[in-house]
Formats: sequence, structure tokens, C-alpha cells
Amino acid sequence: MKYDFTTIMDRNGKDSIAVDLIPFPNAEVQEGFSKIPMWIADMNFATAPTIQEAVIERVKHPAFGYFSPTSEYFDSIINWQKVRNGVEGLTQDAIGYENGVLGCVSSAAQAFTAPGEAVLLHSPTYVGFTGTIEGIGRKIVHSDLYRDADGVWRMDYEDMDKKIKENHIHFAVFCTPHNPTGRVWEREEIEKAMEVYKNNDVVVVSDEIWSDLLLNGSKHIPTQSVSEDAKNRTIAVYAPSKTFNLAGFIGSYHIIYNSYLRDRVRKQASQSHYNSMNVLSMHALIGAYRPEGQQWVDELCETLSENVNYAYDFIQENFEGVSLAKPEGTYMLYIDCEEYCKKADITMDELIRKGISAGVIWQDGRPFHRPYAIRLNLALPNSLVREAFERLKKYVFI
Repeated sequence: MKYDFTTIMDRNGKDSIAVDLIPFPNAEVQEGFSKIPMWIADMNFATAPTIQEAVIERVKHPAFGYFSPTSEYFDSIINWQKVRNGVEGLTQDAIGYENGVLGCVSSAAQAFTAPGEAVLLHSPTYVGFTGTIEGIGRKIVHSDLYRDADGVWRMDYEDMDKKIKENHIHFAVFCTPHNPTGRVWEREEIEKAMEVYKNNDVVVVSDEIWSDLLLNGSKHIPTQSVSEDAKNRTIAVYAPSKTFNLAGFIGSYHIIYNSYLRDRVRKQASQSHYNSMNVLSMHALIGAYRPEGQQWVDELCETLSENVNYAYDFIQENFEGVSLAKPEGTYMLYIDCEEYCKKADITMDELIRKGISAGVIWQDGRPFHRPYAIRLNLALPNSLVREAFERLKKYVFI
């Protein structure tokens, strides 16, 4: 590989909540164990060198006044979407800056719903969606994903249609690839979901922030690409932040082809005056979306695939009573510990604290709406992934 995904970075004192915080009450790492950060969704890899180069080059100029996004910024996005996702015909007017994906979800929900109205989401549900939608006074209605006979997460289209009709829903949040399950939806599945939304006149926000992080040859299908109707009823949101570990820079973007949707979303976002681009964020995206960034992401996905394959096989072979589906995208594992907890007569709180006490800083998965779930981040050097799972075998799942 050209790029380094094996070096263990020391992030202590470098503005990283991944290593500075323990995300569970009354939990602590026992003496003698190092921390292995496996909770919040950022990566323990050095970012693509072209990002630092672009930012450093801009910082050499000593003025940082008001500015407008450059044509290079928009061209970088257009080219990235064409190369990575096969998107043709994307133009600058369809692209808009967002401070974050959740900011766009909030703006869109406020533009197309009133307080108290219901919004459809799939469950398990990303906690950011829950906080955002409920925080602006909307009601969440969940349509549960289910695992089929092969253990693959699937949408229940009849349930989606029923919930939309019963609750008079006209706005939905769709997550592709899906967080936290890691499911990469196939074209036919997206087509069926979009038919349900079309038949019920539902505006859709499609969160595609994970679209670059694909495992074992999986392919992302942009929601807007499956039909002309989908193109015109969907507000798609992307970002380099998850792909290149740039969350601290801030900077996402939407793609909205329909001018009516676009005008409403942008007007709503403008009301708070929060949605202003940082000049270094712009140059970070430009640096990320260079050809070198394409190669960096390809090598990253190879590394993540290796980690996920190892972790999945290890759990299957060693952790009796722990169930999971193998993710096709993202770098998160979402495991179900119900059978293990009942057989071992241990509560979820006790199990989570046991992992943390051994230095495996994993995440309580219950807020994602599964009562026995834990979420693990595998975006770290393979040596640390192996160390973490050996600790879990020796000190936790015993």
C-alpha cells in the first residue's frame, strides 16, 4: 500500500474525544490496560496527505476574510461524485454547503413539516437522527428493519407504507449505507423504498455520508439515481468528514436537483445564520477529492474490509450468544448480546463496563433502538483490532 494504515497514532491531548472521554457512566479502565478507542465514529488513521498539504498551503497566506466557495470546490465535488458514484450531469447549482448532515436534516424537516408532525425513520436508528428530529419538536415513527433467513438486514416495505398512511407522514429520513447496521442497499431495494415514498407523497432526506466507505467490493447506489421521481423528491447529503476523518474541520454538502426542494431547504437553513463555510474546510475538501484521495480511500476500504472480516469471524468463532450481520459498508459493527446476557446472567450495563474496564472503549448500542446492542468502531490499525478482540475473549465474553 502507498498509504499508512498500520501506525498507532497517539491522539492524547490532540483534541480527540475518542480517546479523552469514556462514553458510559461509572465506567473506567483498569490499571494496566491501555485505551483502545472503538466508540465514536471517527478513525484512528492519519488522514490523506493531500488534505494537510492543501490546508497548509492556504494558511501560508495571512488573510482569512470573507469569501465565497470557489469553482474548484464545486468541480471537486462534481468529479468525485462522477468517479465514485457514477453521477452524470451534476451541476454547481444543485450543490449547497452544509455545516453537517444533521444540520441539513433539521433544515429539511423544518421546511417540510410542522411541529408535532411525524417523520419516518428505520430502526435501528442513528442517535443523531433521533436527537435532531425530536429536538425540533417532530414525532419519530419507526419502521423496523429485520434480518432475513441469511441474517441480512432488510426493509419491510409493507410496514413502511402502513406507518406512513397511519401517521399521515410526508417526510422521511433514509440512511444509505445504513448506520448502525452497515447495510449497503441494492438498487432494487432503494427502488422499492422510493416507490413507497412516491406513492405517499413523501419528501426524503437521504443521508449518504458513509457512501465512500464500502467493504469487500460493495457498491453504493445514490438514492437520486434510481428514478427520475427519486431524483426530484430527494435531498441527498454527503461529506468528506466521515471518509477522511475531518469531523473537526466541519463541512458537508447537499445535492438537491429539484428547485422547489432546494429553495425551501436553503431558506430554512439561512434563518439561523449558522450555515457558513470555513475557508480551511473548503480547502480540506479540495485536497481530499484529488486523485491521490481516490487512491487513499481505496486503500482505506481494503484495510477496513480486513478489519471487519477478522472481527466478524472472531465473534462467530468465539463469542457464543452474540449475534451480528456482516456489514457491507461503514466501519461499525452492531452486535446483539441478548442470548449471551441471558445465559451469563449479566446485565447490559455490566457487560459494557466489563469491556471498558479491559480498555475496549465501545459504545452502548441501545440508544439506536435495540435493547441488547453494542456498537464497535473498527477504523483503527489491525493490530489494535486484534488486541481488542483478544481482550474481549479473555476478560469479557468468558
